[in-house]
Amino acid sequence: MKNLQKVALRQKAVFIADVQNVSEDKAIRPTTANLVANLAKLGFSVSEPLLKALNQTSPKYQLDLLEQFREVMGVNKNWTPLVKGWDTPTGETLTDHIMTWFANIFQAKGTRLQCGHIIPADTFPLERYNGCPFCGTPFEKGEIEVMGQGSKLKLLNLWTEKEAKAFFADLLTSKTALDATQMDSLKILLSEFPLPQVAVGMKETLMAVIDLCIEQNQPEKAQSLFASPTDILRYLWYKHTGFLQIIEPKTIVKRSVKNSQHIFKPLDKSAKAKLETKELLNLKYNRAECLRVAKWLNDLPMDTEKICESMHPKRGMWVRFIRALRLAEYSKKAGFEKLKAILDMFYNETYPVWQGTINYYKLRSDVAKTMNLLKQRPGLFARSLFANMLWFGKDEVLSAFADIIDKVPARLVFTLNMYAENYFKKGGFRTVRPLGGVAKGVAANPLLSLYTDEQLEEMKDGIADLCILAMKKRFAAIQTESKTIYIDPMLYKMPVAIGDRSESVQDLPTALQGTRFVVDGDKVRLFMQWGTGMPAQHLDMDLSCHIAYENRQDYCSYAHLVTTGCKHSGDIRSIPDKIGTAEYIEISVSELQKAKAKYVTFTCNAYSNGSITPNLVIGWMNSKHPMKISERTGVAYDPSCVQHQVRVTQKLTKGLVFGVLDVEAAEIVWLEMPFDGQVVQGLDLRNIKALLGKLDSKLSVGNLLAIKAEAQNLTILETAENADEVYDANWAINSAAVTKLLVD
Repeated sequence: MKNLQKVALRQKAVFIADVQNVSEDKAIRPTTANLVANLAKLGFSVSEPLLKALNQTSPKYQLDLLEQFREVMGVNKNWTPLVKGWDTPTGETLTDHIMTWFANIFQAKGTRLQCGHIIPADTFPLERYNGCPFCGTPFEKGEIEVMGQGSKLKLLNLWTEKEAKAFFADLLTSKTALDATQMDSLKILLSEFPLPQVAVGMKETLMAVIDLCIEQNQPEKAQSLFASPTDILRYLWYKHTGFLQIIEPKTIVKRSVKNSQHIFKPLDKSAKAKLETKELLNLKYNRAECLRVAKWLNDLPMDTEKICESMHPKRGMWVRFIRALRLAEYSKKAGFEKLKAILDMFYNETYPVWQGTINYYKLRSDVAKTMNLLKQRPGLFARSLFANMLWFGKDEVLSAFADIIDKVPARLVFTLNMYAENYFKKGGFRTVRPLGGVAKGVAANPLLSLYTDEQLEEMKDGIADLCILAMKKRFAAIQTESKTIYIDPMLYKMPVAIGDRSESVQDLPTALQGTRFVVDGDKVRLFMQWGTGMPAQHLDMDLSCHIAYENRQDYCSYAHLVTTGCKHSGDIRSIPDKIGTAEYIEISVSELQKAKAKYVTFTCNAYSNGSITPNLVIGWMNSKHPMKISERTGVAYDPSCVQHQVRVTQKLTKGLVFGVLDVEAAEIVWLEMPFDGQVVQGLDLRNIKALLGKLDSKLSVGNLLAIKAEAQNLTILETAENADEVYDANWAINSAAVTKLLVD
């Protein structure tokens, strides 16, 4: 039940399995009223159906529910920063740190703190600190003093078993890759409910289903889910590393090495990290596991040549797995004749490689044969469409693509339409993210220079016309009895979730990357909490922000605690035992507007060796009303003011961008962009601008519904009251259900 409540909360709901019909005049019990009041302090309100359902539940259920909300909102965590009343600067300077360093080297006079450091007189004002200002070790723990300051409450709805199972089916059939939050929810639902009879929509989703079959000792059922050797490799790698995508071992090692590098060379642990990561990636399997995989490969429905061709792109990884799984040994046994043929052909490389054939004809400018080959694989044709248009010209490529566009998955059709604008731009700068890597800036395709601006514009228009026409045809082919439709205006600001594999978990109601949050008040307060449940140790995570002006840049970080429009709560470099610690940055929107700032980028970094610590929580608070900061302890966290928060789970992230404040518009764009760098200065602002451009170019959910309305001759109404089809914000929060609009 507790796990189901996690899933329900992410969908703005509370799960109650057994709901009875209740008379309208039944009085609200005191325990129910107290529960609702306590939820309001945490920033939540309840709908009328939920209120009636909660009134039927026992006091114990209500207590457990409240405790779960308090756990998600981090009420019991330590939110004490380094500085008391940090909105008033302490005035510490670099000179204070230098004098303290000398005092500790020569054991001069001063105040000796619990950590052993001596703080000389006339340096740091010790009465303002909750710990050591020199080494950043906290000594004191404060409580959250004020709750309920939030100006907006998040409305919770009722979730029964019916809604939970419907959401379960939506996740399984989603036509876009599930993000970390959705995948976590799917695993919970797989453990709570029987698997429904639906077609799994994505390969990554399939891995969780296969894992369930293995746990239930049903390898034969898993066999039926494998369509190619790539599926088997994906599952094996997922079980070994936790990654749903096949990230090359060398990429994982490279990231681990880079994460363990340190600005201060004596603290560099990259060589040790390299050895440890390689050791972790070593493959070890018992006999039962080897036999199981041998059967999977032997019983694949594909012919031997196709299997070998499919294995070729990951040949290096397959060689490692074949050895670790002793597949050569099993291929000699009776009943494994197909496996023997596969290994013989694979090792002797007597199979054709489709991509090599494509490259052969492409280099000889044989457009007819290249297009015929690409038509055999519509998905790969779609992914290489832009480059082929520049190589061969617009007309022949688009004509060939038009022949097979009906076979292309809808998510790729929309992706082409969205990204053509940025791709066909001379001198443009795009952001890409290789598997397992960080966001990288990529210069425009050099072939663009061969074409005039008018020709490039024709290419963009040709793609847009073809893609929109294809989607209209798909919508028009769906029969409907509806005549009217309502589209919530908010949906025009919500991007369709295509190509965004968010790697952080949202325990609060979820939002899609690119969603814009309006800043209601004058202040935005960033927060970061880490180390809960871990023993006391040096673990330095940094909360920072990058401020972009028209002709200059500024930072607010551990090295620059106060700057125009921003104040930092102090740099904590060690965590106390079990309770964790926190940092904040207060951003004054009005002050930054007066200073003509353009954007403020929110970041967190692992200054310590390695990646960002697991379960670190980051986000921001906002309220129309002023938010208090404790002068006694400096605690500035109020769960009711939290507008958005995420929990970091990715094991390779060194630095993470988690939002951008558009200062003039007073809006925060939620995005997730890993980057290399021990400090915020490692952030390349060009990548942020490119990513924002990419998000802005995305088709919104509202525009997608407008295309549907036009194709099906539906009248768009301004209110939902009399509409046959209603699409509002509550419907859109389930992004897996939204993907049903991507008609294939």
